[in-house]
Amino acid sequence: MKRDDDFVTIEEVLLADARTDVLVAGTTETPASDAAAHAAATTAPSGTPSGTPSGEPGKASGRRSLATALSGPDQALRIVGYSAGATTVGIMLLVGLFLAVRAGDALRVAGPSFLVEQAWSPETQKFGMAAILFGTFSIALVAMVISVPLALGTALLISEIVPPKVRQFLVTMVDLMAAVPSVVFGLWGAFFLQAAIIPVSQWISTYLAFIPIFRVDDASGNTLTEPAAFTGSAFIAGIVVAFMVVPTQTSVMREAFSQAPPGEREGAFALGSTRWGMIKAVVLPFGRGGMIGGTMLGLGRALGETIAVYMIISPVFTINWEVLKTGTNSVSALIALRYGESSEFGLSALMAAGLVLFLITLVINFTASSIVARSRSGAETS
Repeated sequence: MKRDDDFVTIEEVLLADARTDVLVAGTTETPASDAAAHAAATTAPSGTPSGTPSGEPGKASGRRSLATALSGPDQALRIVGYSAGATTVGIMLLVGLFLAVRAGDALRVAGPSFLVEQAWSPETQKFGMAAILFGTFSIALVAMVISVPLALGTALLISEIVPPKVRQFLVTMVDLMAAVPSVVFGLWGAFFLQAAIIPVSQWISTYLAFIPIFRVDDASGNTLTEPAAFTGSAFIAGIVVAFMVVPTQTSVMREAFSQAPPGEREGAFALGSTRWGMIKAVVLPFGRGGMIGGTMLGLGRALGETIAVYMIISPVFTINWEVLKTGTNSVSALIALRYGESSEFGLSALMAAGLVLFLITLVINFTASSIVARSRSGAETS
């Protein structure tokens, strides 16, 4: 019968000595005893040579490496993630390459004048993007002027003001509005909104005519007031596009505002701030990245919107500075209008127009990403 402090075998004695050496290895410089070395050698992994402690040479035998091997699921996740990212970038590059190759013939014929020529007549080899790009940006600018305040106010209403039950209902309605097809907005704009907006356009043209962009004149400089002069304008198309991009902008902004730290919100209220003061001091600065990202995302869609704009505008190939006056154009509407009737060279010219829009969209998105990354709620917060 052995006592509690007795050892039965010599292996237990050696193991106890090894444990003692491991505990004091970090605080003493004395080498491990022969018994500890023997015990470490006998308990080393099968891949370690006998008599050599596991780990780095000269280090204590009980110290572990912090490097860990990825498990099977982690390796699979990494492979899938890298593959998805590479596929996305590859598809984007292939689209750009396709457009560049197909647009080569038209770009070689047009040369640098492609960006400054207003007319569009590939059959006579006189075509350019000046009027089309101007119309595209004028429609997008009108859309942003209307959509950004609406989206910002709606996002603040949902995230900061309404009670939770009403909030969920409003979120659902905004998401459903984002799912409405473009052709539905186009029909609504062409057959309902246009007739309702023409009196507004006439009023603006009458009382704000001292601003050049709000004047509606004919070729002789005479002021036009009849309703036909206000149909199919960049103003009406911009309003329709604004309603189309508001849901997307609202969702992005609302999500950013909802991530504002509760501690900072409560701290603002504790210091005597009103709700608007808290929003101005906490929510808006924190959601700056979401505001910029939502605006740029809406701008990208406004620049590329096709069917709704195509159904509303009256296409012209001259630069029209009067946004209330009938007649404008856009790149996407031009492609939809001319694609089915174009010759081989005409298709190359349309591809060149698509390439320009593609590059503009890339520049806008990369600019937005860099701005968001520097903001407080961006990807690279300080």
